[in-house]
Amino acid sequence: MTHLWVRAEQRDNETRVGITPQGVASLLEAGFDVTVEQSDSRVIPTQAYAKTGCALAPAGSWPDAPRDAIVFGLKELPEDGSPLAHRHIMFGHAFKGQASGEVLLRRFRAGGGTLLDLEYLTNDAGRRVAAFGYWAGFAGAAVALKCWAAQQKGGLAAEVTPYANADEMRAALTAEVESCGTERPTALIIGALGRVGTGAADLCKALDVPTTGWDMAETASGGPFPAILQHHIFLNCILAGPQTPVFVPKSALTATRTLSVIGDIACDPDSDFNPVPVYDRATTWAEPALRVHNDPPLDVMAIDNLPSMLPLESSEDYATQLLPTLQDLDADRTGVWARAKQTFDAHMAQLN
Repeated sequence: MTHLWVRAEQRDNETRVGITPQGVASLLEAGFDVTVEQSDSRVIPTQAYAKTGCALAPAGSWPDAPRDAIVFGLKELPEDGSPLAHRHIMFGHAFKGQASGEVLLRRFRAGGGTLLDLEYLTNDAGRRVAAFGYWAGFAGAAVALKCWAAQQKGGLAAEVTPYANADEMRAALTAEVESCGTERPTALIIGALGRVGTGAADLCKALDVPTTGWDMAETASGGPFPAILQHHIFLNCILAGPQTPVFVPKSALTATRTLSVIGDIACDPDSDFNPVPVYDRATTWAEPALRVHNDPPLDVMAIDNLPSMLPLESSEDYATQLLPTLQDLDADRTGVWARAKQTFDAHMAQLN
């Protein structure tokens, strides 16, 4: 019998969850054992899970879960160096050359566990079976606009906090942008046809921001891309790989440009494939903008858990996408989960 252990997120400002109480009820009906850790910060309260009849456990107790339990969370585990003995489902950020990723993989080697990375759960066509992309794009475009608005007033964007829903976010941001005058900034989105780009474009449209949308055809030349520098805001919405060109090189810092805000929604600064190599670290909710040049100003927004700004909508959307795949846990021998395990094994084999 498959045992899914839903852990409480232990990262600051992370209130999302990858399965709803309705999803838990569905797994229980299918014969799964399900344990849900208690959490005071999770956007869906523990009591809603308790009503399904699942088992409850204290927050952070997953290291003591039965060895055959599959531990399911979203964001990073505590960086305490402890060996990892279980199978873990999460966003590991470990397969694209990240330094922190190698540390994580060594913890799995030490404990004999396995990482089934949510980013690498793909169907037969290579498309991810579930993604937070739309809400990452929506929220990322919103924070980039907040950065632009703060610049108009001579400062950096202030701390950001979650919104109850998308309507509340739109209303608050409209007032913030309109306080800067009637003229809207221009934006260019790369990855405009994907989930992330669609969310970013919808936010820009809702705020009447003139937007240029690019996708693979517009970037196939490999660059350079001077048009990016002719927009006020650039939103990077693609998952970079070895063939991804550089969109904003370091030379852009001192070039003649209109560009003043980069929203790196993909947010992978320590990847070998970072297409925006003008910054070297993610930004935070407390300090969403990193100023990489002063005159004229250029700020980078690169928050790596943007959907948490709209935690309920993004959780419900993602959980609905993922549930059919979760229902195949341990029954899948050649499909989504098998491919995820093969990806993990291949990267483990490359460790020294």
